[in-house]
Amino acid sequence: MRVMKRAPADVSIGTALAVGFSVTLGLWVYTEYAFTQRIDNLQREAAEVTSRYTRAQELLSSVRAHVLLNSLRMRDALLDPQPDVIRQSLEQIENSHRIVTEALADYEPVMGSGVERSQLASLQKEVEQFHATSIAVLGDAAGRNPELVREVLNRDVVPRREAMLTLSDDIQAINRRVFEQHQRDIADIHRGAETDSRQRLAFVLLIGLLVVFATGFYATGLEGRLRVQIARDKRMSQELRDAAAKIIAAQEDERRRIARELHDEVGQVLSALSVEIEVAQRSIVAAGGSPVVLGEAQSIADGALNTVRNIAQLLHPATLDDLGLAAAIDSSLRGLARRQDIRAELHEKDLPARLPREVELAAYRIVQEAITNVGKHANATQCHVHLTHLTDRLLIEIEDDGVGFGGDAEASAIGRGLGLISVRERVSRLGGTFNILSAPGQGTRLIVSLPERGALA
Repeated sequence: MRVMKRAPADVSIGTALAVGFSVTLGLWVYTEYAFTQRIDNLQREAAEVTSRYTRAQELLSSVRAHVLLNSLRMRDALLDPQPDVIRQSLEQIENSHRIVTEALADYEPVMGSGVERSQLASLQKEVEQFHATSIAVLGDAAGRNPELVREVLNRDVVPRREAMLTLSDDIQAINRRVFEQHQRDIADIHRGAETDSRQRLAFVLLIGLLVVFATGFYATGLEGRLRVQIARDKRMSQELRDAAAKIIAAQEDERRRIARELHDEVGQVLSALSVEIEVAQRSIVAAGGSPVVLGEAQSIADGALNTVRNIAQLLHPATLDDLGLAAAIDSSLRGLARRQDIRAELHEKDLPARLPREVELAAYRIVQEAITNVGKHANATQCHVHLTHLTDRLLIEIEDDGVGFGGDAEASAIGRGLGLISVRERVSRLGGTFNILSAPGQGTRLIVSLPERGALA
């Protein structure tokens, strides 16, 4: 038989498509990556500036609020210079001063310019001087007349407060101008990046279209040959399935013929031999001899006859052809119970008298294989077979209480040589489903669903 070699074009179709799409995808990815990196950098920088600006404005607003609040507290204490009032005001001013000091310590310049840092240092200095003046004024407030208090406020406190507020306003104004300018710069850069990206994307699109066109033209030439190959593979797969079905049918016919010959020829010969031995034993007894002489021969003949009947039953049970699926499976279960000392039971529900021949034969072989595995490998004490007839299919469940196995149940069962490959092939050929459920120490459950294929002829 001549072996046909695949044309090089059939092998390179995947390579051609991969190269074409890889080039296109690479160009797109590069363009997208470059644009994304630039935009991400701009967004990250903008987010950092915005965060610093917002934080700076919040801290300066907090400073202004506490300065004004301390001014009001000092004014109230000077207007009512009672010892308790002055002491309470001093405590409140100290708390506010601590908050202001922490806020200025946490302050981070928006852009880090020298002007901003210089004004921040001046603001910190004014805050300390204002606080020192406030403490000194309140410390000498007791016993002073209102005119002197007003003079001290106007001379020492108010100028310090106004200087701080002015510095705070200046810093906020600088921050605002810097922030707005930075936002304009980012907008300009963003527009430039978008323009560059559009140009790159247009170029990439052109290259991509050329690559796709070339790849498509090349792939079109291979499409016809690919379809021919697919059709040929499909036809070969169908031929293999048909051949497998014919082989199985031939095997079943051969088993049926051998079972009939064993039953009709060898079985009858052994039966006749057993009868002749029994007649000989009676003759020996009648002549005054002992029947023990032919007892062993009688046992051998009976054992051989039972063995032949069991082999014929395993090859192809006559019960399946004569009485149907349920009777054949029940006979197999009784044989399992007799040989292995296992409690084996059949449970059937809505099962018709007969099913299509191929369904009955497949179901019997599946159950036969399963209960053989139960007897050999499961170390079980019970085995139950359930046959349930549904609307258009036969559901078969075989369960035992044996040792079971873990992991992928089906793979483990087949891998351990439990003879389930033929079961899977029969189920697949009829278009059914096959599943095994098992766990260590919890037994095994085989579930098979076989669709009916027409009515029995």
